[in-house]
Amino acid sequence: MDEDATRSQLVCLRILKDRSEAEDVLQDVYVTVWRKAATFDPGRASPITWMVAIARNRAIDRLRARAAGGRLQPIEAADAVSDPAPAAVERVELAQQHQRLARCLEELDARHASAIRAAFLDGATYEELAARMNVPLGTMKSWIRRGLLKLRACLER
Repeated sequence: MDEDATRSQLVCLRILKDRSEAEDVLQDVYVTVWRKAATFDPGRASPITWMVAIARNRAIDRLRARAAGGRLQPIEAADAVSDPAPAAVERVELAQQHQRLARCLEELDARHASAIRAAFLDGATYEELAARMNVPLGTMKSWIRRGLLKLRACLER
């Protein structure tokens, strides 16, 4: 075996770690070199460098294909894969719950509804809401508590 083939085979063997697979890739390399010999540019690289580069690329491609092939499973395995997105029925139920909550919030005093929205939807604290609405902290806590009680009663109807 000539030096070029030995180097190319060693590259394939180091990457693939399987002699028969390395030999298969090396044969593919020879075919590629034969077909593309006219495109070889001696100004860019020596013949051995060109051949070793082709061997390296083909071995890496084979390694990737082997790794991807191990991840493939039969189509029947798709039945066991769950979809984390809510089902259509769940989405409809959620939309109906949002509508009920919106209707119940409309039944509350505007200041109470505004405070509850800001506290539970925007994450505002009692202190921030009291300062924003210019009311004592105790008043804000009472508004939210009374508003939540009315919301619960409305949602239970």
